[in-house]
Amino acid sequence: MKNAINMSSVITLRPDKRNIPGLALNRLTVRNFRCYDTARLDIPASDGPHSPVLLVGPNGAGKTNILEAISFLTPGRGLRCAKIADVTRVGAEGPWGVAAGILRPEGLVEAGTGPKEGATDEDEALDGDFSTIRRTARIDGKRAGPAALRTVASVNWMTPQMDRIFIDGTASRRRFLDRLVLGLHPDHSRTLNAYEKAMRDRLRLLVDRHDSADAAWLTALEAQMAEYAIAVAAARLDAVSHLAGYVAARANGLWPGAGLAIEGVIEHWLSTLPALEVEERFCSVLKANRSQDGLTGRTVDGVHRSDFRITHLEKRMAAEMCSTGEQKALLTGLILASVRLEAETTGLAPLLLLDEVVAHLDEERRQALFEEVCSFAGQVWLTGTDLSLFKPILGRAVIFYVENAAIRPAAKTQEPPFMTSEGRS
Repeated sequence: MKNAINMSSVITLRPDKRNIPGLALNRLTVRNFRCYDTARLDIPASDGPHSPVLLVGPNGAGKTNILEAISFLTPGRGLRCAKIADVTRVGAEGPWGVAAGILRPEGLVEAGTGPKEGATDEDEALDGDFSTIRRTARIDGKRAGPAALRTVASVNWMTPQMDRIFIDGTASRRRFLDRLVLGLHPDHSRTLNAYEKAMRDRLRLLVDRHDSADAAWLTALEAQMAEYAIAVAAARLDAVSHLAGYVAARANGLWPGAGLAIEGVIEHWLSTLPALEVEERFCSVLKANRSQDGLTGRTVDGVHRSDFRITHLEKRMAAEMCSTGEQKALLTGLILASVRLEAETTGLAPLLLLDEVVAHLDEERRQALFEEVCSFAGQVWLTGTDLSLFKPILGRAVIFYVENAAIRPAAKTQEPPFMTSEGRS
């Protein structure tokens, strides 16, 4: 069997950190998506393709829905972790769709995504954290699997809901961790999907056939699980190691130093034992757990049970014990560090979506965030309800007003017409 740890390349920082290009959208179109019937946003070339994009409007206007649409330009369930069917506009007569012109260093790429025709409820039930069974994609007019979107776009984000990541269950922190890893190891989602599929197949066999389950078949599935588990754990450990050092180097009081650790049996073994020994040990654990897993209908051990723990280094305190402001600073600093590290690692800065972030930062941290936004090579999309909070970047940002699911660009020499949408969800 191929040693799984070789499936994830080790991160290598590029020696030349200057002039790193970044991704940007020059157009976004949505159809039957959340509150929108149809809507289109064009980013004027005269403003610079990588200028920050600011969406301003009252709560409930549809600003976050636009960011969510952008997040679907990569594999997965988007920034709300929504089921594919849940984003369809209420009362829509057709499927939802998202399309964009993506500016890459080599030129413009046309990409789009929407529901997969003929997908069933069973597909949705099997959909894992990174699985995209029910989606399809097109890249430059050619049909592709949704995983192919990763080859043309990388997107990271921060939303108000993520403020609970420190006190929510392990699943939320693990999803957050795996998204950070994905920015540094592009094959991570595919490997994780393969692990989860092997796990589901094994568990289905144990539950359906229990004592009469085919031992050879189970052994083969457990070998697959072990192989992919090593790759998942190796990518996590590598990414966290580099990210921890990068966050520490950037710590300046505004964005505090963060201690990062993974609590998981496979990750623990892999940090002290050869990969082949860990693979064999996990196979033995899975074999010993067959009866228990079959009776409970869940797999007790594996990388799907790992947790991501974050510590405020200056306070020497677990993140969940910190104040709300300290948690916000920790999370913001971690996101900013991760996209910077991704840019230096891959040579291409991702898109960054910041939903209602500014209102929850003090003035000093807002200024620091704006400096990050304006110096970042990738296009940054921000939302807010109060335009005055964005005063330091108003001269550099492309501004759209959003209200009642209608979007219009900010006036320059004259007021452009509304780009209207019908219906709200």
